Amino acid sequence: MKGFIQEFKDFINRGNVMDMAVGIIIGAAFTAIVTALVDNIITPLIYLLTGGNGTAVSGLKIPVGADQFIDFGAFIGAVINFLIIAFCVFLIVKAFNRMREGTKAVVRNDKGQKLVEKAPTCPYCLEEVNVGATKCFHCGSELPERAETSLVPEA
Repeated sequence: MKGFIQEFKDFINRGNVMDMAVGIIIGAAFTAIVTALVDNIITPLIYLLTGGNGTAVSGLKIPVGADQFIDFGAFIGAVINFLIIAFCVFLIVKAFNRMREGTKAVVRNDKGQKLVEKAPTCPYCLEEVNVGATKCFHCGSELPERAETSLVPEA
């Protein structure tokens, strides 16, 4: 039992688990804000635009029983809610990826072209080889020198 509890403590104390927990909490709070926006502002606007009084419209709510309805307005609100959250997550991921790319050093040649690393290739069979290799894995040829990456202009 002690090993199980220690393993659980180690799991909880990992950095990525704590980051995930914070992300879930912030995501839930953000979802509540978007849901309030959709329920209290966008959905009434949809009702008004479709001829309702701001709270209900007969064309978006179809009665099925005495107290049950097929509510297309609620469905449209849920779709809008999803699209807003998905768009915001997309923007966050895009900003994070741009920030991560920005930390890499950009190397340019004398013509101003951006240079990128190219994996080493065998001069005989033109297949990619591992960095530091002295023999080609594909054709078995001895390489003239230890394989190294090279910088080439970005395509």
